[in-house]
Amino acid sequence: MHDLLIRNAIVVTGDAAGTVHPAGGLAVSDGVIDIVGNTDGISARETVDAGGMILIPGLVNAHCHAADSLFRGLVEDLPLEPWLQTVWKAEAAILNRETCELGATLGLAELVLGGVTTTLDMFWHPEATVAAARRLGVRVGTGGIFFDAPGTDGATPASRAEAAEAFFTAHRDAPDIIPGTFPHGTYTVGPEGLKTAKAIADRHDALFHTHAAETEFEQADITRRYGRSVIRHLDALGLLDRRTLLAHCVWLDDEEIALLARSGTAVVHNPVSNLKLASGIARIPDLLAAGIPVALGTDGAISGNDLDLWMALRLAATLHKGATRRADAVTTHQAFAMATLTGARALGAEDRIGSLEPGKAADMVLISTDRAHAVPLFDPLTHLVYSTAKSDVVHVWVGGEAVVRDGGLVRHDLRETMAAVRDLTPAIAASIA
Repeated sequence: MHDLLIRNAIVVTGDAAGTVHPAGGLAVSDGVIDIVGNTDGISARETVDAGGMILIPGLVNAHCHAADSLFRGLVEDLPLEPWLQTVWKAEAAILNRETCELGATLGLAELVLGGVTTTLDMFWHPEATVAAARRLGVRVGTGGIFFDAPGTDGATPASRAEAAEAFFTAHRDAPDIIPGTFPHGTYTVGPEGLKTAKAIADRHDALFHTHAAETEFEQADITRRYGRSVIRHLDALGLLDRRTLLAHCVWLDDEEIALLARSGTAVVHNPVSNLKLASGIARIPDLLAAGIPVALGTDGAISGNDLDLWMALRLAATLHKGATRRADAVTTHQAFAMATLTGARALGAEDRIGSLEPGKAADMVLISTDRAHAVPLFDPLTHLVYSTAKSDVVHVWVGGEAVVRDGGLVRHDLRETMAAVRDLTPAIAASIA
């Protein structure tokens, strides 16, 4: 007998073929998907009648700074470089292990309530992010942060390398953690630090994730320092390969796109943050045409003001149509894959998550179709990409365990977290006064 049976659902599997079961179901045993599609005659200890809702894979947010939710709306109407200076001032005044966990809990709660079951998170005190994720029951990718300056945690480059190794030791076999190394960027981490971070990741066949080519200023700065652009700099250091994931990549030329394609490097598109910080519009259609895996991210709530992957998804599908004046610049299937299967691939976790297929973890989301904007429903994939909102998420499972039920968290009382953040708000406001 199965542990969980979901029946009477429109099952959008998110697999490579784009398989949809208009009247299907799914069975789960021991946290793993057993059957997808026809579940007639199947019995289970728990049965959920979806009532015609849409069942999808748990969404993958491939670039986030969840704990920066503490600073939502604090710094506005500035481009990235001066914006960062203010952000870092606030972080230095407020962040420690405890407040990072508080902020990560708030941010990851917002994400899972919107159907995100796996988040790749780059932030100070990664163990705080792990604790927050486990409190909520979600998966998280994180690990050692690399930053040449002391940063808010006061660590040195040598101690950062030690901490990164220790993170792998602690979490290499954890099914809910995707460990990696996370240097902030080429303008905050020198060549030796970048190579150290990559070497550690390579020893563990793990992810190497960094910001890259986010702004025109960054490109000019790195070119001035090293005589080559950001992507060429990373390539010259031997840092581009199938386990490298670069956030943003807004400012690229044709040769840089070719370098990424040849190396197997993946890119995370963050359209909301890029637009709000006036960084520009990434050449996503060109990246896709070159065969580069493109995942989707929210970035932090401090730059986008919320952590809404559905908004990022809709922008990823529509923004480039307007920018290129090509209606097929990013297809519906490509956009949805950014938030599911390609996102999982970018994290090196395609074998476990990202689609509803037998043998994969039962990370699943039920989307309401009982909304004015869901009627009529001709094509579920089109509805998901162009009409669905995070408020449409009804139930969420991670590894077959319910973590959101009827739109509310199952394992954590969010009122406690929100009260603690409200208590901290005056100090946050004073940090940049």
